[in-house]
Amino acid sequence: MPGRKSLDKAQYYAHAQNAFWPIIAELFAFDARLAYAQRLEKLRDNRIALWDVAEACVRPGSMDYAIDITTVLPNDFNGFLETHRKIRAIFFNGRKAEELFRRLVEPRLAQPFKQIECHLLPSSSPANAAMSRAQKTEHWQIVRQALETD
Repeated sequence: MPGRKSLDKAQYYAHAQNAFWPIIAELFAFDARLAYAQRLEKLRDNRIALWDVAEACVRPGSMDYAIDITTVLPNDFNGFLETHRKIRAIFFNGRKAEELFRRLVEPRLAQPFKQIECHLLPSSSPANAAMSRAQKTEHWQIVRQALETD
């Protein structure tokens, strides 16, 4: 789920300290300071879809650990993947996204979608202070590599 700042702005990764946009901008050679609509266009240009595992949940604040798992309504991945048949890999921005997907989405995936590769990436959140942005970017190289081999 997006953090409070992202929900308020209706923009993915709106928190100024989140490394998502700088990482993606570095990987795909664009300016992370572009207007939000232009950054989304750069994702589309590079064949990247951006979507939350959860459509809704109860979470006080912005920290993933505070998500009440019993309230999570997962997004319709079967419908999404049916509509976007060229998706070959799913990348999780942090452990909570992967956990929610594995628990709530994966058991309900239609058979053809169970073959899609899934990869855990280190969270781009400023709460993941154990890694520098450069270290995170190094791990995130797999996103670009997956697109180059597709």
